[in-house]
Amino acid sequence: MITRRLFLTHATAGIAGTISAARCLAASPPDIRIGSCLIGSMENARDAGLQGIELNAGKAADRLEIADPAARANHKAKMKETGIAVSSIMMGLFNSFPLASDPRGPAWLEQTIEAAADLGAGVILVAFFGKGSLLDEQKQVKKADVDVVVERIRAAAPAAKKAGVILGIENTLSAQHNIEILNRIGHESVKIYYDIFNLYGQGYDVPAEIRLLKDRIAIFHFKNGPDYLDNGKVKFEPAVAAIKEIGYRGWIVLETSSPSKDKVADGRRNAAHVRKLFGLAT
Repeated sequence: MITRRLFLTHATAGIAGTISAARCLAASPPDIRIGSCLIGSMENARDAGLQGIELNAGKAADRLEIADPAARANHKAKMKETGIAVSSIMMGLFNSFPLASDPRGPAWLEQTIEAAADLGAGVILVAFFGKGSLLDEQKQVKKADVDVVVERIRAAAPAAKKAGVILGIENTLSAQHNIEILNRIGHESVKIYYDIFNLYGQGYDVPAEIRLLKDRIAIFHFKNGPDYLDNGKVKFEPAVAAIKEIGYRGWIVLETSSPSKDKVADGRRNAAHVRKLFGLAT
């Protein structure tokens, strides 16, 4: 027999559980979050209505700026002050000091993995442009460079997994070539950092590539050259349809220009367009 007191106890517990669950859902991050790598500061990102920022690992040095505990403490203080998360860390220095040839590359990966874990950044952008490009002047894959890159990233992958970090390879290769590289590395903590504008510029069928790569994409860069996202030469609707189709959940990082020279206003406009594309609340 259920007494009135027992009924009320269970009912109260059920209501409390429902409220607790609702609070957890409200506190959970949304499926798509918007950050920026060119907004200038966490304060700017906050004022533009963004949720995150992509930090730069720093210039080439034996010890990267992002590896400095004082620099990271400053970032964490700003994160607490602004409510802005670190979506990712960009290793743009590999464009001038290629991972395939610079002897400091493995140490830089190690330092940045440690920093990403400390700052709660889920992805490290491992860049392959400029001198670090994996394509030669005839648009052929640099096989010798790829061999070195595969070995160095494979060696760093276990540390990335332990830190809860994904190494996101960003380059100008086709999806098929990148799948071959990922298969050679053979580790779940290595994926692709997909830049829609760059790869449209290479002449690839971007929506088809996104569907081919599927969950091997770690994160996306959105930009439209010198223009706003909503009026440049790239129309994002087909790519976004593919992103939705593969069930992507994560960051859209704006690498957008600032036509008006007002980074906050332009960041707000570009973020609004991303929300419209994904059907997110404004």
